[in-house]
Amino acid sequence: MSTEGLSAPASARIRRITAYGLRVPLVESVYHMSGGRSITGFEVTLVRIEDEWGRSGWGEITPLGQNYLPAYAEGARAGIAKVAPDLVGEDALQVDRIYSLMNAAIQGHPYVKSALDMACWDLLGRHTGLPVCTLLGGRFGGEMPIYWATSKGTPEEMVSNNRRLRSLGIRHFQLKVGGEPDLDIARIRAAAADLQNGETLVADANGGWTLHEAARVAGRIDDLDVYLEQPCRTYAECLAIRRRSRLPFVLDESIDSLTALARAIADGAMDAVNLKTSRVGGLTPARLMRDLSIANGIALSIEDAAGADVASAAVTHLAQSTPERFRLSVALSSNKLAYRIGSGGPVHRNGRVSASTAPGLGVEPLGELLGEPLFVVA
Repeated sequence: MSTEGLSAPASARIRRITAYGLRVPLVESVYHMSGGRSITGFEVTLVRIEDEWGRSGWGEITPLGQNYLPAYAEGARAGIAKVAPDLVGEDALQVDRIYSLMNAAIQGHPYVKSALDMACWDLLGRHTGLPVCTLLGGRFGGEMPIYWATSKGTPEEMVSNNRRLRSLGIRHFQLKVGGEPDLDIARIRAAAADLQNGETLVADANGGWTLHEAARVAGRIDDLDVYLEQPCRTYAECLAIRRRSRLPFVLDESIDSLTALARAIADGAMDAVNLKTSRVGGLTPARLMRDLSIANGIALSIEDAAGADVASAAVTHLAQSTPERFRLSVALSSNKLAYRIGSGGPVHRNGRVSASTAPGLGVEPLGELLGEPLFVVA
């Protein structure tokens, strides 16, 4: 059915939900994190929601491997297949109602809900003719500086990589640490010594240090101008390090819900939060967490655990609708991939990116790459 010339309807009932799966390799052969974890590619799940008017919205969930967060590709696909039948016939434009239906269908598993929620926001934008960032609160500023994570390596290798990123216009660097404390201290000090005016550095352990290891590292880098991110696995351990360190503090993996965020704000546990859309369940809960953070003066790093063009577009729209003074950083996981899987996805130029002005997320997946659907629910 052609949608040309159609005005925005009062409702858009879901007619069909289709899921696709594909593996996309990384630009670099392997990406190293703390705890010996590494990946060589992304397992992407794309969701297409079609409505009664013939319009479609796209969503994506791409976990960062299977041992980083409580999420994995096969689990996402099974969960989406379980939830999707409860959404067919419902109005995709009522994003909060759709989310309540997903919560009723399956408890927890926020990463399962993320792609479906994202697709509804995309569809809402396409029907209203508005980019998702406008729907999420408005467009703040123009191009946004992005950050790039530096995979674990020797101090010399990590400094060299940061210099390469600097040549691409990157001014915000994240070091992957969280291994042997003495080596991590050397990595952080070497990278900090190489910083130029206007640049920022985040040492991200991804929860890889024990309490005593994190205490050693924090004490040895206390004189540096560097952010410390998620030093330990648990919230209680991170809070203990926060209370003995002068460094600006970022929480990431332990902030997985609005409740966890509210507790951390009450405890004064952080200066910034890394808000990953799929970890919290999509744009609908991420919007609430973003607004609560801003109301309490907490800055935000906005990204996703991993993702291709659709997920990175959602991140960009959420970041663009965040006031500039509260944006600590923005990251695009699609930068790590060997090729793009959609047209219209965000592309950084000289280290900066902006959200699409097209309706919805502004991305059209490339049909020739999708292959046969994993499943169709109608």
